[in-house]
Amino acid sequence: MCCRKPHTAPISQRALKPGYTMRRFSVRLAYIFSYNLFQFCGHTWILANTITRFLTFGKDALADMFYSVGFVMSLCQLLSILELFHIADGIENARLLPRFVQVMEKNLMLILVIVVEEIQSKPVVCVQFFLWNILDLLRYPHELLCVMDKPSTTMLWSRYTLWIPFYILTVATEGVTVYQSLPYIDPAVYRVSRNTPTKSPNIPLPLVLMLYLPVLTLGAPVTVWQLLKERRHHIEKWNKTKKTK
Repeated sequence: MCCRKPHTAPISQRALKPGYTMRRFSVRLAYIFSYNLFQFCGHTWILANTITRFLTFGKDALADMFYSVGFVMSLCQLLSILELFHIADGIENARLLPRFVQVMEKNLMLILVIVVEEIQSKPVVCVQFFLWNILDLLRYPHELLCVMDKPSTTMLWSRYTLWIPFYILTVATEGVTVYQSLPYIDPAVYRVSRNTPTKSPNIPLPLVLMLYLPVLTLGAPVTVWQLLKERRHHIEKWNKTKKTK
């Protein structure tokens, strides 16, 4: 009578330390899934709230639009800094440079909108928030599907193709936002401190913002170039995966 061959675990599982590596992997998986789900729900709520208010109140919704969605938007953008650590740690497969530029752009613009209250009711700020939400709603559903190991061709194409023209529009609106905020900034009040031992005067914030505009203009093509390389990499990787199946 033949003895049944005992079940042996796969090599990848046998090489792991019991109760440690698998648990660590599960925690990392649960964390990145929860993060992407939170960002997706947050930006969905912001977009739905904004559209509902405009359909209900029309142009009057601009008056308190920032107060209605500003807290959730600030929370989502502040947490987006964690994505830099996700990429550095290998949790997310993406290029660090374009993500760093995108995260810093959004947070700097959000700080500007919070500090200069006069521009919070400007239409350009509403357009800015709308484009930010479109960008993130193109990205986070794709990330969620990848975490669940159920990638979609449509979501992959939207994430890495539609994302680029929307990003260009976002950079344009950021430039308009900075330009429109300049008349409301008092150089005597808003100054950037230079932590130097010399007694040199502080730098007025309007001058910093004016210097930021050409930096934004020159940095956008570099970021788009990086995004195009990232798109080509992921599309080629997807095509190779489909051919091997």
